[in-house]
Amino acid sequence: MLHTPLWKRLLIVAICVWGIIAALPNAFYARVEGHNDAVKAIAEAEGVATEDQAAARALWPEALPSALMALGLDLRGGAHLLARVQVADVYAQRIDALWPEVRDALRDVRDQVGAVRRQPSVPGVLRVAITNPDGMAVALEKIRALASPVMTLTGAGTSDLEVVADGQEIVVQLSEAERSATDGRTVQQSLEIIRRRVDEVGTREPTIQRQGDDRILIQVPGIGSAQELKAIIGTTAKLTFQEVLGRTGDAAAEPGPRNRLVADAYEKGVYYIVVDEAVVGGDDLTDAQPSFDQNGRPAVSFRFNPTGARKFGDYTAAHIGEPFAIVLDDQVISAPTIQSHIAGGSGIITGSFTVEESTNLAVLLRAGALPAKMTFLEERTVGPELGQDSIDAGKLAGVVGLVLVAAYMILSYGIFGVFANLALAVNITLLVAALSTIGATLTLPGIAGIVLTMGVAVDSNVLIFERIREELRDGKGAVRSIELGFERAFSAILDSNVTGMITAIIMFMIGSGPVRGFAVTTGIGIFTSMFTAVYVTRLIVTTYINWRQPRELVV
Repeated sequence: MLHTPLWKRLLIVAICVWGIIAALPNAFYARVEGHNDAVKAIAEAEGVATEDQAAARALWPEALPSALMALGLDLRGGAHLLARVQVADVYAQRIDALWPEVRDALRDVRDQVGAVRRQPSVPGVLRVAITNPDGMAVALEKIRALASPVMTLTGAGTSDLEVVADGQEIVVQLSEAERSATDGRTVQQSLEIIRRRVDEVGTREPTIQRQGDDRILIQVPGIGSAQELKAIIGTTAKLTFQEVLGRTGDAAAEPGPRNRLVADAYEKGVYYIVVDEAVVGGDDLTDAQPSFDQNGRPAVSFRFNPTGARKFGDYTAAHIGEPFAIVLDDQVISAPTIQSHIAGGSGIITGSFTVEESTNLAVLLRAGALPAKMTFLEERTVGPELGQDSIDAGKLAGVVGLVLVAAYMILSYGIFGVFANLALAVNITLLVAALSTIGATLTLPGIAGIVLTMGVAVDSNVLIFERIREELRDGKGAVRSIELGFERAFSAILDSNVTGMITAIIMFMIGSGPVRGFAVTTGIGIFTSMFTAVYVTRLIVTTYINWRQPRELVV
């Protein structure tokens, strides 16, 4: 008789039972998805459930697992964007913000450097002219004192500013190490802000990841179109509150020094002359929510942090009766007149909004401003019908592959082929359970990985059964042939699966999107195939041999 320790048999059975229970929710996908959405909504409402939410929550027992394989963009439908972050914009913003500090630093040594003027230059470069060339060394020392060390491992020991003399001018720009560090921070910050904005809309399982040095891949299943997604994430949402000096219909009007001309967002041909320096910026916002004004029109209510509240309160107290502009991405969205002192740091933005526009604006402001503009290199919309077609095609491919593999194993190995098919069913169940538990997203290439896993799984069984046949031909008994078959096939199975796992890891590390989806399912499938081929199949064969005790073994 074949002997397997009791603890090992119990462990194998326990893992198989767990796989069946964990994979079960995927057989009732729509019902469990509705249950999960209701549970999430009730939790956000602090336990208060509507009648529909309570009914949806009751669709699935709370005692059972409710984790599902998330469906990717190609299966559910949705929007795909590939964006490039304009990191060079951040260089220009940093240098522009540095000019007041440089001017103030040189003001203290004006008797040595003479007059100080900013000269025209390309974006990201600050050129400062001094009238006394003898004070150049002093000026350079003062400006270099404004620099800070670069806070990265690769840039350790270097300064964030590069300050050099060019005749009677001083050239200031970010150092190479600081540019590299800034690029990384800018893309990472953009990625996090995009994620917050998409999460605010309530979409399921978005894929938002960095690609290369300055690109971000955004895939959001379930959203209507790429244009809708761009409307949520495609703006920098840079909000400022600025003093209004006048209003004109001339697009070529001269605003004057330290002022600028800003177009009205809703009224064509109307421009406002505003002071270039903002009274308060969107960085000081702590909250923004869609609301309605006193006339019942859509609006956005906002609240500042203590610093912003103080600045906003001081300004409104000193400018009662005067207009001020609320500027979003260089367009005036509202220019109300200050009626009274606005204390407390809260207010409301009114304009020609629809309910949807006010909701999206609140989302953008609440999520924060993107540090740099983005250029969309690729955009694609996948309709739900196309997604369903992909699911149907994937199911058909899986069923056809499963039937052909099962038929081949039975025709080739008889009753042992049936055992291999049982192990294969357990293998697929464990694979689905693992994908659901870790929250992996299933894509069309992922389905291809599952189909490939079927072949890998039975390939291991073929190696085992062929080794058993060899032992039987050598005249060994049934029990000994089975023991040697499993033992001697193990090394070949291990070698083939290790090489497959290395390939899956490489694909996951250097690939993206569909390639990663294929790598994830293939990698997990290799683990489950090893387990089912070596342990589950052996347990089934052992149980059969000990039960029937056949005198002759036919494999």
